[in-house]
Amino acid sequence: MKNGKLAELIEKSPRTVFFGGAGVSTESGIPDFRSENGLFKALEKYGKSPEILLSRSFFDAHPEVFFDYYRENLLITDVEPNSAHLALARLEEKGKLSAVITQNIDGLHQKAGSSRVLELHGSIYRNYCMKCGRHYGIEKIKETTGIPRCECGGIIRPDVVLYEEIPPEDTFDQALDEVRNASLMIVGGTSLVVYPAANLLQYFRGTVVLINLSPTYYDSIADLVIHEPIGKVFSELDV
Repeated sequence: MKNGKLAELIEKSPRTVFFGGAGVSTESGIPDFRSENGLFKALEKYGKSPEILLSRSFFDAHPEVFFDYYRENLLITDVEPNSAHLALARLEEKGKLSAVITQNIDGLHQKAGSSRVLELHGSIYRNYCMKCGRHYGIEKIKETTGIPRCECGGIIRPDVVLYEEIPPEDTFDQALDEVRNASLMIVGGTSLVVYPAANLLQYFRGTVVLINLSPTYYDSIADLVIHEPIGKVFSELDV
């Protein structure tokens, strides 16, 4: 019934935007490092939470430990898009979706075929030298151990937003434009607790659909709430 309502809302909406988080990718086999299991693994091996290990201050102070954790837990490429990624790509192809705004860094939306993807937290596929600015692909990080370094001697860091950093201003501004101009906003696979990304809902004045396994703070203001796996929801949509 709720999935039928979602399909109806998408069909009637002149402009739809999707905003997603980690839950979109967990169904492809990418673990959520902020989950209880992710927290346990980080504490067991490193004695620190993922939020600390992936913070800018920890990166600056302990880059070798950072890269050890990063390679093991975030540098995951042997996965494929799931039903949600594929359905969103089809909606864009049909002109029913203007953009995907994502907190994920795995590139699965692009792999599924989406072209208008705004990556608020960057991507594991982009890396750059902190000294000279030279750009590197993912292989440079995957094929090295310890601290990856540029030919100039500088540290090569992933182009991802760490804790204590803010999303790139231009990307966030584009996301704001998409949200302000949309009539339907589908929010999926996120508990909406990571800021400033979660603030995007405050700028939206249209119809809100929330798809998440667990309740969120914003459930009470949503027009439609679906507490089911997002891949299942989209696999049942006729899109």
